[in-house]
Amino acid sequence: MRILGINALFHDPAAALVIDGRTVAAAEEERFSRRKHGKRPVPFSAWELPEKAAAWCLGRAGLRPQDLDAVVYSYDPDLARPAEAMGLDDPWDHLRQTYAREAPGFLKTALPGLDPGIVRFVPHHMAHAASGAFAAPDAGDSSVLVLDGRGERASHLAARRVGDRLEPLYAQELPHSLGLVYEDLTEHLGFLRSSDEFKVMALASHGRPRMLAELRRHVYPTGDGGFHATGVPWHELCPPRGPDEPWTQDHADVAASAQAVLEETLLDLVRWLHGRTHHDVLTLAGGVALNCVANSRIAREGPFSRVWVQPAAGDAGTALGGALLLAAGQGDEPEPMPGADLGRDWSDAELGAWLKTAAVPFERPADIARTVAETLADNGIVAWFQGRSEYGPRALGHRSLLAHPGHAGNLERLNDVKGREQFRPVAPMVLADRASEVFDGPLPSPFMLFVHDVAEAWRDRIPAVVHVDGTARIQTVDPAKEPLVARMLGEFERLTGLPVVVNTSLNTAGRPMVDDPRDALECFGSSPVDLLAIGPYAVRRGDFFRGADARST
Repeated sequence: MRILGINALFHDPAAALVIDGRTVAAAEEERFSRRKHGKRPVPFSAWELPEKAAAWCLGRAGLRPQDLDAVVYSYDPDLARPAEAMGLDDPWDHLRQTYAREAPGFLKTALPGLDPGIVRFVPHHMAHAASGAFAAPDAGDSSVLVLDGRGERASHLAARRVGDRLEPLYAQELPHSLGLVYEDLTEHLGFLRSSDEFKVMALASHGRPRMLAELRRHVYPTGDGGFHATGVPWHELCPPRGPDEPWTQDHADVAASAQAVLEETLLDLVRWLHGRTHHDVLTLAGGVALNCVANSRIAREGPFSRVWVQPAAGDAGTALGGALLLAAGQGDEPEPMPGADLGRDWSDAELGAWLKTAAVPFERPADIARTVAETLADNGIVAWFQGRSEYGPRALGHRSLLAHPGHAGNLERLNDVKGREQFRPVAPMVLADRASEVFDGPLPSPFMLFVHDVAEAWRDRIPAVVHVDGTARIQTVDPAKEPLVARMLGEFERLTGLPVVVNTSLNTAGRPMVDDPRDALECFGSSPVDLLAIGPYAVRRGDFFRGADARST
């Protein structure tokens, strides 16, 4: 079957195409519209669809809307209840339900030629669960845990995969929500809710969980597979922070306390689930699964032998999960996702044409990986644009900013380049077969979804990637899957003796990750980056601004 998955209702609108159980393409609308997260998660925007992402997915496979067998929408309005009946303060939530019910008509307009009769609604958390259980490699019969802000009437799902079926075991009904509690704190701390929760996780490393006892009165597991999570009096714990105000130790301490109570509750849920399934493998999805500190504690202290996290764990991943869920239900065997690089790419000839049209001076070195390694070894910053763009929020060696990890000042330097808070860490990428020498934690870690302790002997050698608590959120690189990145890492180690390179997303604060060549050129031109490595071509900053002959080859 040819199935298009659509996520649209809350945030991070995205589309994914699954053909005969195989993931062909997946992309987030923000990469096309250049609006961070695609839209704000308010009822008034619930009608907005990932039109550009959906059209691109179809074009990638050479399909027209009328060629599809089904379109899956990852929310089922028939399961929803009025917000006030669920204890939620959201007087306009009924608009969401109206827009969801009208989604087939909206999709017909967005994708001319589509038969609205082929649109299928799937439960939000079942779509999340399928994005973990069916997309994970070598999962087989396994357990899956979903946690986010909210779905139709719940904020959590514990389930198990049996063959090509998903069996729900427990769902925590609203208003109890670990995701909403974390969103509330995000807003209290002056960050953008449903967007900046990762900043709270980073800030937590600077604090002590001295408010944990108070938080345990409001957030705790109930012992039956569920939890209590509502009514936290954030104003009593610390004063709110304005968006432009500096953070204080109280703010860091409340973040640390919230992180600790989240981890405690997740561990209880994981242990309860394992007690029902006795599986070796756990897959995680939902926005809470992007909390890599909690993921690491689950992997370290939980009862499962292996933990796999969907790289697009937030709502964007439900586009893929919904399509995989329907495919499995219709008899197509769902295949694991081949990687996170499921978005757009361009041929070498196309990239060269972009550079010539932009009148940009460029060169084609014998080996772009070596050229990049040499620039990094000289302490230059490199914008790295290679292959298909990533699905999900992590830059994984396709749309990255790279730097030398041996200079402590490169953390501040990169945060200045990106225009973001200085308490934010940057991440290391490392060859998979070298990772255990430098980092202690779940390996391999190809999607940057766990944190690892940095070995004492290496902390002074790679200070730019060592967070204040001695950890790093690493990406391991398999040469069989990422040969170009692996070759660059090998060349960098040959020049410096370091098997690690700094990797952060190719964007600036408040903007989506770079996706197409125009985005790359705009980002390079507006940021103090020394080299743009775009396909096999190199654009050097000095040449860029001297206006050298743009018709170089």
